[in-house]
Amino acid sequence: MEEFSSCKAAIDLCLSTRTFSIAHLYKEEKTMDMHIHDCYELYYSICGGKQFLIDNRFYSIAPGDLFVINQYESHKLAQIDNSVHERIVISIYPDYVKQISSEHTDLDRCFSVRGTPFSHRIPLTKDQQNRFLYYVNKITSADGFAHDIIEQAAFMELLVMINVLYEQEAVISPEADSKYNHLVDDIIVYINQNIRRPITIEELSNHFFISGSYICRIFKQVTGTTINKYIAARRVSIAKACLNAGSSAMEAFEKSGFGDYSNFYKTFTGAVGVSPKKYAALTVR
Repeated sequence: MEEFSSCKAAIDLCLSTRTFSIAHLYKEEKTMDMHIHDCYELYYSICGGKQFLIDNRFYSIAPGDLFVINQYESHKLAQIDNSVHERIVISIYPDYVKQISSEHTDLDRCFSVRGTPFSHRIPLTKDQQNRFLYYVNKITSADGFAHDIIEQAAFMELLVMINVLYEQEAVISPEADSKYNHLVDDIIVYINQNIRRPITIEELSNHFFISGSYICRIFKQVTGTTINKYIAARRVSIAKACLNAGSSAMEAFEKSGFGDYSNFYKTFTGAVGVSPKKYAALTVR
């Protein structure tokens, strides 16, 4: 399997083949705001990453950390080292994971099970890092006769490893990061508790007894994105989950908190690449 140097190219291949793809990245293609994908994402940090914002959770990033993100979770690298940012990103088509699972082994658990508490981050030991890189190398170096079988077998072993670690560490260990601004943490919690109704900067200012300009400045400083962009990304995530569960475009609009349908249509289409109705039709199998 080809190892891509562009995350966008890897995602495009994943979606077109409905399987998975691997990108080994050394720099930023462009600055990205909060975003979501139609595929699962495994983000393995090698160096340069500092802070991840996934939905309403902040995570500090250390070399060897693995992040497990599903297709409904909005995310953004809030802080990076601009000089070097090396990571491996594996994009996975959700239905493909279900197809290669068995009656007794659900390889989708690390993406679909979100208990309380849980963590998107799995810190890998040196041995586990070597094992992760071994599987990646086996997949990307497979060539010639039976290369597709070798790729799939190595990928399945990789998912087995990740699911075991997720059960042992991520689900039972609450996220303990506290190295970020607690005011921003409180703002994010408040936004997510009220995401299905209109939220304004004035409302946040009144609720937290702080000026709107200060709230906007500190939020952007800590997360790297604006409050309005964060809210929009969260609402798109909710709408996608509703549409995937069988809701109509109008029902998804009503449940996701957008103020009017035209804004919902424009924001959703811009973020996902297709209209809500077309996305709903694509999710029907």
